Amino acid sequence: MVFRGGPVLTLDGKGRITVPARWRDVLVATVQGQLVVVKNPDRCLSLYPLPVWEQFESSVLSLPVEDEAWRRIFVGSATDVEIDSASRVLIPPELRAWAGLEREVKFMGVGPNFELWDMARYEAREAEVIARGRPEALRTLVIR
Repeated sequence: MVFRGGPVLTLDGKGRITVPARWRDVLVATVQGQLVVVKNPDRCLSLYPLPVWEQFESSVLSLPVEDEAWRRIFVGSATDVEIDSASRVLIPPELRAWAGLEREVKFMGVGPNFELWDMARYEAREAEVIARGRPEALRTLVIR
């Protein structure tokens, strides 16, 4: 599965976000709506379909002991969530606070998983990345 792009959504008062319809049906059909939400070092949250998370988690758990802090960040913050009957996912309060999610949330497919960004934080991060300029690999990338 590859997920691309996504809308800006509103987090409700209980910390739930609606999974966009274009992904909800495939996530319910393929992974029974089972997802894992985890801290992302870019100060957003990553939302993984359970099988994708399990592959990533396996890799993180095999990191050498000197990378234990990264194992703690990823595995230690991982929380199982499920798409409910109203197509929503409850984001735990401690993870919402860590990522600064309050109201407007960018729900973005980034390949095998999603990222949840506070909209203002996302716009600032994007501007910062663009200001640094494209890396050589992107400047010479040819789309065929």
